[in-house]
Amino acid sequence: MSDDTFDLDDFERRMAGAVDALKHEFSGLRTGRATTSLLDPVMVDVYGSSMPLNQVGTVSVPEPRMLSVQVWDKANASAVEKAIRTSGLGLNPMLDGQLVRIPIPELNEERRQELTKVAAKYAEQGRIAVRNVRKSGMDALKKMEKDKAISEDEHKMYADEVQSLTDKFVAEIDKVLEAKEQEIMQV
Repeated sequence: MSDDTFDLDDFERRMAGAVDALKHEFSGLRTGRATTSLLDPVMVDVYGSSMPLNQVGTVSVPEPRMLSVQVWDKANASAVEKAIRTSGLGLNPMLDGQLVRIPIPELNEERRQELTKVAAKYAEQGRIAVRNVRKSGMDALKKMEKDKAISEDEHKMYADEVQSLTDKFVAEIDKVLEAKEQEIMQV
């Protein structure tokens, strides 16, 4: 058996990467509670370039429905406030010297429904990424069999393993989505 010619671990790592990317996307989805990861996607225009918010200040959660950003350079405080306000997260920051306070408003039912649809869209993108990794594995197997690098039986065995990996990661994506939807709908 030519185990070294077909690397299943690589496909598993790539599929796990798709799940990790989905979890990162979900961390930016707002629930009713304050979390520092909510501000991860916010980019601030300072020093002539665009930088992640966590590189211009310290993000903390002083109370359950409040975020605060302690900006390191006072000159950047208004840029941080503007970046949060225009980020599309629906937040209304308040500037207080070098401290930017961000109250997290209560989510209404309509907004919760919208967020679950966004979460479902992210999950579908994750499933597509996993299926693309599967397709790449199946194509590699077909080519290896055509080039006589593996036998037909090995092709079938590896194809079954790639499919079971795909099923495993799609199920994990569904589980992560279900947990996120429950978190969003929790009042």
